[in-house]
Amino acid sequence: MSAFQRIIFEKDAMKYKMADEILSKAKEEGIETTFLNSNRYISEKGQTKKDKYFYGKQTMIVGVRKTLKFQTCKPSAHYQLPLVSGCIGQCEYCYLNTQFSDRPSVYVYVNIEEILDQAAAHIQERGELTLFEGAATSDPLPSEVFTGALKRTIEFFGQSEFGRFRFVTKYTSVDDLLQLDHKDHTEIRLSVNIPSVIKAYEHKTPSLEKRIEAINKLIGAGYSVGLIIAPVILEENWKDHYGELLSILDQVLIRKEKVITFEIISHRFTSRAKNSILEIYENTQLPMREEDRKFKYGQFGYGKFIYTETDMASMKAFFQEKLGEMGIAHKILYII
Repeated sequence: MSAFQRIIFEKDAMKYKMADEILSKAKEEGIETTFLNSNRYISEKGQTKKDKYFYGKQTMIVGVRKTLKFQTCKPSAHYQLPLVSGCIGQCEYCYLNTQFSDRPSVYVYVNIEEILDQAAAHIQERGELTLFEGAATSDPLPSEVFTGALKRTIEFFGQSEFGRFRFVTKYTSVDDLLQLDHKDHTEIRLSVNIPSVIKAYEHKTPSLEKRIEAINKLIGAGYSVGLIIAPVILEENWKDHYGELLSILDQVLIRKEKVITFEIISHRFTSRAKNSILEIYENTQLPMREEDRKFKYGQFGYGKFIYTETDMASMKAFFQEKLGEMGIAHKILYII
């Protein structure tokens, strides 16, 4: 069953081949389709923010990426690669609640060749290894069955001398990516967490077991892979729970010579995200007591509430120690 109940096509999207492919797939699956007379989808249906949120999460907008100016993407990559924006997941803590709380629909961009041409221009301009992040404001995997955008992108970077691609996902439909000629120029990371966090906060996402199964498939297909443990929530007995998670990963991940990267990200929130979360998930149990946190300005101009220096030092020491005890070849990219 598709994650999308409706697909809406902006006017100019129909000039591109990908739109025809999406439409064909929608008809095959019996998904409701709508064609706009303009290139702007106005808003989600619903009387309340909560109604609009859940309506939008089941809606795909098919459009043309109007600006081809790529944003920077530190520390993950040199540039964002805008293939998709938005995500079907309903994770209560998601940072997209700050950026897209009023427009939660998944936008897919049909002018993939223009986007990749711009990536090629950036690669040529730099003249050295240039890394692009494909999931800075999205999870691009759930829409792949409609768009084929990841397949095309992975093949593009496979033919690029200096271009490299990476993206992160919580989803597990990786089978169509396993036979691609990626030449190890793409790194695919899976976002994982302890089962209690997945159950409580990561609604409409696969289980930890399914995610690990997908990671092992990707390892078997020769991809470089990484794991993002996020958000780390420092609640009661957190060391026991995250220690058990690392033990499971150490036991079940396929052993290869390639290094598995780790990115560890602590829970944080903005005031705007907190307000959206409380409006959409009024009974949320997310720990968002501002008095328990430290306020810090971020790279995008707005502030966020992060754990205190004492808590962060404890978290960093814990993960450095436990990851150091693991038998799989790995590299810690950052703990923040």
